[in-house]
Amino acid sequence: MVDTATFVLDSFAILAYLQDEPVASRVEKLLENAHKGKNRLLLSIINLGELLYITERRGGIARAQDMLALIRQLPIDILPADEQTVLAAAHIKANHAISYADSFVVAIAIQEDAVILTGDAEFQSVEALVQVEWLEITG
Repeated sequence: MVDTATFVLDSFAILAYLQDEPVASRVEKLLENAHKGKNRLLLSIINLGELLYITERRGGIARAQDMLALIRQLPIDILPADEQTVLAAAHIKANHAISYADSFVVAIAIQEDAVILTGDAEFQSVEALVQVEWLEITG
């Protein structure tokens, strides 16, 4: 895959990176390229909230605050949940077997003509709508 595109990260991709899982190397490469201006990385504010609640449940409020500070330092554009995006996400959720938070990933990918970066199997239900790059352990 050529790294000149725009990518939407879901919580799976961010957590894989933060937890240094085997698939984190792909996220790291995209972060390096985004820092150099070679690609653009996007994250919905809804998915940022999802990351925060997951992290706080697992490790407490201090850990969630640390994670937020780290994400804010990364070359990732955090997009608001404006009315157009909320309405699009609701439509996607109504018609596909996907979580509401993940429907924002899909809505943004459609709006921004972006590729979704994930390992979450839920996104199989929307592959007819958007391009998905699957995070998989290789080699």
